[in-house]
Amino acid sequence: MNTWLANLPPTSRQSRAALAVSSILVVVLCIVAPFASKQLPQINAFIPSFEAVVFVTDLITSILLFSQFSISYAPALLALASGYLFTALIVIPHALTFPGAFSETGLLGAGLQSTAWLYWFWHFGLPVAVLAYGLLKNEEQTKHQQPFSPLTAISLSVAFVVILVCGLTLLATVGDSIMPRLFQDRVHINPLNHTVGVVTLLVCMLALAVLWARRSSVLDLWLMVVVVAAISELVLAVTLVSGRYSLGFYAGRMFSLVTSTTVLAVLLTETTRLYARLTRSNIMLEQERSNKLMSLEAMAASISHEVKQPLTGMTTSGSALLRFLGDTPPKVEKARSAAEKVVAAGHHISQILDEIRHLFGTVERARGLVNANELILAALRALDAELKNQNIVTRVNLKPELPPVMGHSGQLQQVIVNLIQNAIDAMDSIDNDHRVLKVSTEHNGGDAISIIIEDTGPGIDPQKSDDIFDAFFTTKSHGMGLGLAICRMIVEHHDGKLSVSSAEPHGAIFRIKLPQMKLLH
Repeated sequence: MNTWLANLPPTSRQSRAALAVSSILVVVLCIVAPFASKQLPQINAFIPSFEAVVFVTDLITSILLFSQFSISYAPALLALASGYLFTALIVIPHALTFPGAFSETGLLGAGLQSTAWLYWFWHFGLPVAVLAYGLLKNEEQTKHQQPFSPLTAISLSVAFVVILVCGLTLLATVGDSIMPRLFQDRVHINPLNHTVGVVTLLVCMLALAVLWARRSSVLDLWLMVVVVAAISELVLAVTLVSGRYSLGFYAGRMFSLVTSTTVLAVLLTETTRLYARLTRSNIMLEQERSNKLMSLEAMAASISHEVKQPLTGMTTSGSALLRFLGDTPPKVEKARSAAEKVVAAGHHISQILDEIRHLFGTVERARGLVNANELILAALRALDAELKNQNIVTRVNLKPELPPVMGHSGQLQQVIVNLIQNAIDAMDSIDNDHRVLKVSTEHNGGDAISIIIEDTGPGIDPQKSDDIFDAFFTTKSHGMGLGLAICRMIVEHHDGKLSVSSAEPHGAIFRIKLPQMKLLH
């Protein structure tokens, strides 16, 4: 998975940015080169301040790289992290031994050559680490292939770097008298200094060539910029600078600052982008989780909404059955009729659960020819007792020889039952003498049929007519706001349309429009 700089391929924008930075470095080098030997005032605080920045940035960079190694187990990252740790630590003795920085001749018992050799150790160490990174970058290891745990590997690397820095510091300070002469005095350079610089420059060029040949990631891209900055500094030090405190001397430190901060800036930038992507992903996962929970809530509410009416019928019929059986003598025929109603209600509940499962499921259920008139008559029979109890006058006008539609009879019948039940509930606040339910069918031309259910209730606010089909929107004090939403879902699943309008002088008209089935002759 491409989530880290070491394996994240660069974008064209990042490539252009790296090329632009490298070009700027080369342009600055060309501008400074003619004036590199010009002597400038000695600023004693410059080296401590500059190398404090290098220490902090390189140390943070090494920590970030070590942390990435602990996740990826890539040996190349371990080598690179060790290189940055080396440069962070080697600048400490370099700054302490630098003449004029903390004392006239430098601390740690430094001699004339100590600072110069520490400078070359410093500038030789990072190119070697980058070269090792380039050679190891395609070596993939898993946690089980590691000879040591990541923490052990990091600890050994840190210990090795610390021992190496201490050893080189002792060599450059205590062994100053036996080290080759790089400086004639505190300011002027011997030719051997240029020779050491050429060797370091060749290592940088080799590291650049390896990175170029094996480049594949964002980290590779910006490490090449780092090496270009290092080469620019070495070109000044080897060919154009003849002593300290010249323009080339100060400009070289600026190139060194680029070398130190580039990878850190890229690590922080890309880590921030990665964090932003992870944050967006987490938000999307939470939204998906919320949507799934809402779907489950909708399904549960739908089941409760749909089975409530037949369960009420079962309770009523069951109570009547017990009453008929308790009479003396028992009213067997009436008891049988009540028992049949209980059984029918049970089958109805089973059918409702099957239809809901198919409605919310992913498996497409086979459709068949459905007669809308028969669905309406079945729905009215199921609600006959409630219509009579509510003193509602039912007027039915069904168009004969209505063409069939293709669909699921159970789902479409449930839509009709729900709409009639809503009409019954709506007329509960109307005087008994004005409760009228009209149910009719129409043949709309040659391509559709309509089912119309009209009540004489208080009607629907025209401003809310577009909202009543939304999930969880309800005008009832104890409603769940799912009945009409599920009705619309079922009708649209049948390629139809469910709409509402106002009746005259009051009431509501719900119209189900379904495409008719075209029969072949």
